[in-house]
Amino acid sequence: MSGSRCHDGKVSSEETQHIELPPREVPLGGIRAMTVRRTLPHRRVRTIGAWCFLDHYGPREVDASGAGGMTVPSHPHTGLQTVTWLLAGQVVHDDSVGSHQEVRPGELNLMTAGHGIAHAEISTPGVAGPLHGVQLWVALPEDSRHQPPHFEHHADLPQTRDDGVTLTVLMGQLAGMLSPAKTYSPLLAAVVEIPSGGRTTLQLDPGFEHGALSLDGPARFNDLPVERGTLAAFAPGQRALTLSAEQPARVLLLGGAPFDEELVMWWNFVGRTHDDIAEARADWIDGRRFGAVRSAAGEPLPAPALPRTRLIPRGAKGWSPS
Repeated sequence: MSGSRCHDGKVSSEETQHIELPPREVPLGGIRAMTVRRTLPHRRVRTIGAWCFLDHYGPREVDASGAGGMTVPSHPHTGLQTVTWLLAGQVVHDDSVGSHQEVRPGELNLMTAGHGIAHAEISTPGVAGPLHGVQLWVALPEDSRHQPPHFEHHADLPQTRDDGVTLTVLMGQLAGMLSPAKTYSPLLAAVVEIPSGGRTTLQLDPGFEHGALSLDGPARFNDLPVERGTLAAFAPGQRALTLSAEQPARVLLLGGAPFDEELVMWWNFVGRTHDDIAEARADWIDGRRFGAVRSAAGEPLPAPALPRTRLIPRGAKGWSPS
């Protein structure tokens, strides 16, 4: 079937079930918040597999004092994994289990919050230049979400080069390569670097939902143009994805088995009920559960007020043309 360019969440092709999810700009952090472009969760598609949150930021210039960079003070998380991947710049991660880790381009920071953890992130002091990257959340399934928190750093990820195209597997497996990063549900994250005029076809797991985000400039997914920063979402059944670009481009590819548990996502917490969230918020305010973070990012973030009505669990949404 023929496909046409889609706008504002319309299905671009019945054959590929490609839905475009435009980003919205939101502030990240406290008083010195920087603006990020968020595509998950989206009103059309709340999750792609267990991937439930996607922020893309930069490139933006950071001076040696840290001005213009990332300054996210200590804040809590429950029920998820945070995934940090940089394309340019350097960021320092500190958390309440004692981790102090700098992440650079090509390296993966992975924090499993489990029952509860606090962390802070700040642009590396004294390092000037562009900052560009993504941060994602993975919802932990019920049998894993109450585990003790822990942190991983992976500086040596599986990578292959073919015909000028570089493929790096961040999490899960693709093209016969398996990442060492710990996962708790079937999922995938990879970055594809495409040279000017390059083209490559990736074989996908048809049982997965998939998403593709061009991080640098316009690219073509299955020969359909997609703007930088817009997430193209593909329903299960997609067996292959062809990526191409006229100018050099880097594409973030996500995938995962449909996540069939209902979630409550509020502030920095992922739970199953309103009471999960209310209890986590109270624990943060009262200094329980999450521990303390030693960081130069400033005072811990205060918890916002809960809405006046109870938070409602929601399942995955999307894949219909309307």
